[in-house]
Amino acid sequence: MKTIAVIGLGYVGLPLAVEFGQHRKVIGFEINQARVDELVAGHDSTLETSDEDLAAAQYLTFTTNINDIKEAQLFIVAVPTPTDKNNRPDLTPLIGASTTVGKVIKEGDIVIYESTVYPGATEEDCVPVIEKVSGKKFNKDFFVGYSPERINPGDKVNTLTTIKKVTSGSTPEVGKEVDALYNEIITAGTHLASSIKVAEASKIIENSQRDINIAFVNELAKIFNLMNIDTLEVLEAAGTKWNFLPFRPGMVGGHCIGVDPFYLAQKAQEVGYHPEIILAGRRLNDSMGAYVATEVVKLMVKAGKTVKNAKALLLGITFKENCPDIRNTRAIDVYHELKDFSMDVDVFDPWASHEHVQEEFGIDMIDEITDFDHYGCVILAVSHKQFSHIDYKKFKNSGAIIYDVKSVLPKDIIDARL
Repeated sequence: MKTIAVIGLGYVGLPLAVEFGQHRKVIGFEINQARVDELVAGHDSTLETSDEDLAAAQYLTFTTNINDIKEAQLFIVAVPTPTDKNNRPDLTPLIGASTTVGKVIKEGDIVIYESTVYPGATEEDCVPVIEKVSGKKFNKDFFVGYSPERINPGDKVNTLTTIKKVTSGSTPEVGKEVDALYNEIITAGTHLASSIKVAEASKIIENSQRDINIAFVNELAKIFNLMNIDTLEVLEAAGTKWNFLPFRPGMVGGHCIGVDPFYLAQKAQEVGYHPEIILAGRRLNDSMGAYVATEVVKLMVKAGKTVKNAKALLLGITFKENCPDIRNTRAIDVYHELKDFSMDVDVFDPWASHEHVQEEFGIDMIDEITDFDHYGCVILAVSHKQFSHIDYKKFKNSGAIIYDVKSVLPKDIIDARL
């Protein structure tokens, strides 16, 4: 069986490496030595892979040495595809990974990309890098596949093997080989797309569609709030129809839904089309953090509370519930907006790393909630399971305004919800 090298050992790459590592030889390559050290020690700090699953991958090894992956015949690239400060696609990690592969690729090898990109990126941006570095010819000396990741961080039900996988290849024969490879580990089956561009496009619209749907219900929440109508009750009533889509309002962050629409928008503009719905959805969703903070301040003013120098408690800083990932979290928007109102904001999140939050945002989180009497407001921004055990009545009894972004708390103990 061919040896696999997985380039990038984050939320996407590690689960892949672990699954394949139970069946064939896999070399996990990562430029971050600290990440390799923790994996060699048998622990995954992203919590996507358990210590038991790591130990079960008997054919898996980890390295930061490029020479160790020279023996591989299959290279799976699973690196981040972020945007820059202007929301333009940043292919730096992808180009770096392609350069790494180009240094070690041999005749007949196949490179499979999993990173979410706009249609055409694999063949137009990545392949030329491999050709330039290796001196080899695409579809003659080496081949390429694309199989977009569908990892849902923190989800222990819809996991890598139980989600149907889209596959593709640069030739029909390579497409079949890539498809057969993933069928070794994907119990839900695969869908072999007709081309790499089709596979790329299918992934980018998955997250763009979700982003637009959430933007719609976020707009509804703003409208219904002005009309004093409970949005959740409206959605529950509408949800009794069989074909109503059950989306909830909220802050849309993370490395997928909050980023991928910009990749599609960028490519659309390159080919001469200005996307309206996609970018409108992004603008609306990116405004929700400021909206939440403003609504909280309004409630405090109505209750006769002083806003300036008031203490606020922000529950949750990760981008989603029960997950330690803080990348592109929109909870930070609430924090900054409250600070702009001259409030003193405590952040409590049992899932997030204190070190990572300090490095990324300059925030020193509190270790636990010890003071229930001096908060002017409490905002539940992320619905971590631990937050369901907090006694919110203690905050309520001290006069705090409680705002439930996630609509998970009992209605009788909150002042408002999104």
